[in-house]
Amino acid sequence: MTIARLKKMSLVGPADQKAATLEALQDLGCMHVLPLAPPPSEPEKISERGAKDAYKALRFLAEVPDPRRQIQRDPNFDMEQLVKDVGDLMERTRDMTDRRDFLEHRISQVRPWGDLDFPPTDALAGNRLWFYRLPVKHRDALTELEFPWAVLEQDHRYLYTVLIGPVEPEDDVLPVARTHVGSLPIHKLEAQLEDAEIALEGLEAERVAQTRYLTLMRQNLSVAESAAELAHATQKVRDEEAMFAVQGWVPEERIEAVLEMANAKDVAVLIEKPQGGEMPPTLLEQPDSRSAATDLALFYQVPGYKDWDPSVIVAASFAIFFAMIVADAGYGAVILLGVLLFWKRMDRTVSERSWRRFGLIISGATIIYGVLVGSYFGASPPDSSIWARLKLLDLNNFNAMMMVSIVVGVLHLVLANALAARAAWGHRKAVANLGWICALVGGFILWLSYMRGTSPIPGGATMGLGVLAIVWFSSERVIKKPTDWLWRLIDGIQSLAGAMGAFGDVLSYMRLFALGLASASLAITFNDLAVSVMQALKGPGILFGLLILIVGHILNFALAMMSGVVHGLRLNYIEFFKWGLPDEGVVFRPFARKEVQE
Repeated sequence: MTIARLKKMSLVGPADQKAATLEALQDLGCMHVLPLAPPPSEPEKISERGAKDAYKALRFLAEVPDPRRQIQRDPNFDMEQLVKDVGDLMERTRDMTDRRDFLEHRISQVRPWGDLDFPPTDALAGNRLWFYRLPVKHRDALTELEFPWAVLEQDHRYLYTVLIGPVEPEDDVLPVARTHVGSLPIHKLEAQLEDAEIALEGLEAERVAQTRYLTLMRQNLSVAESAAELAHATQKVRDEEAMFAVQGWVPEERIEAVLEMANAKDVAVLIEKPQGGEMPPTLLEQPDSRSAATDLALFYQVPGYKDWDPSVIVAASFAIFFAMIVADAGYGAVILLGVLLFWKRMDRTVSERSWRRFGLIISGATIIYGVLVGSYFGASPPDSSIWARLKLLDLNNFNAMMMVSIVVGVLHLVLANALAARAAWGHRKAVANLGWICALVGGFILWLSYMRGTSPIPGGATMGLGVLAIVWFSSERVIKKPTDWLWRLIDGIQSLAGAMGAFGDVLSYMRLFALGLASASLAITFNDLAVSVMQALKGPGILFGLLILIVGHILNFALAMMSGVVHGLRLNYIEFFKWGLPDEGVVFRPFARKEVQE
């Protein structure tokens, strides 16, 4: 798999061909459209990618507990109009719900004063009623009022008081804020509340009636998404008098198809190669059967256009790291059994089929590594069995397992720098990546020589050569005057600050050994505990021992799965991407029609 080579294509034509050209481009589905026009000044008029309104409408109807019988075929079905109707229903339901909630709150506020019929203003000689919920402890504040007042109701906590005055009293007239009760008595508020609840019931009935179209909505979501994509792309088109212009990135192998379409629409075309300062989007060319690997690689970071495709390497290294962390053939068999149980359910789309194949790879790698370390649900095979002869690694041999982890780490980072050097070949940065390879390999050889008491010269020489390459070739500074040589040297020396990072990154791979040992140790501990209980308690001890085995291994399996996923991905995303993919790109988003996946 590689990163597709792209070219920038600009299409210019008469305004009356704009709609037909955009629809034809959408049918081709090969252009990453670039904005030539500024976005609308009003945010609500900006067309976003994806049919968000359609999904909101579908979710609104799908939440109905008992939907109506589904309409399977309707030649007059209009997805766009239905989405508008459901959207209007959602808005009316939301407004009526707010109205109902407001009335319930207002009634709860007014009820302590009783069902009062408020007199007209002229009946009180221009005075009005002002309501306060005064705590009992502040009763004395009433005696200091200049306003006429009365306590209408009282409970053990509050005095429900009314003041009479032509204007609203000052905020500090009483130690509490005024209560807003409106101008309607409770019986009128309750009548309005009843009307609101009846209206909500009618809206709910309308919602239930619309659920008969759920199946057709799901089948036509692609139509809504395609319409949203077209509206989003249309806002990026530049309109000048009687002409329009659209621009975007197109893979080189699809340029002929776009040219044929442009000739048919009487549209002029300009084709340009990426310029030095431009960063085209990244399109990974890979078969559909490897979509799981692509999803895994792009989950954290999109590689830059000038970088390399990490999909296969990330998928392979994740499977290896996962297996080393789980470190048990029995747990690998459980994963395999789970994949086989869900095999048919994961057959609906190409992506699901790819992920189930990747599940087979992960379970197979876990089983193989579990056999190599001789762990089967924490139990070791008998010495005379063939499984014992297949045991090549001992998790309890700390020195050997530390060596394996460090070797894996060095090889992983060397591979990252090698691929980065290949992608940057022809630039000074490529030599700097080769220098880091020499530094990593030299440091590892130097460590081995220290451990074995041999000559440090080979390792030291290799590391020194790498350091020189890093210092001299890390900087891309252009030499324009003699002092630039000095600045280039200073930049190179600053790049050596990454040496401590490289040392720490290699040591990060020690987690493979540590987590694998922890998983195996927990499994052994649960096994020993279960055996001890069985031996100590005759009869019920068997039941308790089985419970310990089942619960213990379920817990350990869950921890192993979590550790394998988190740390297996972390070593790829943090350590590996740091050295192999330092730059982040933009994912290629083709302007295409959305089709229902088979």
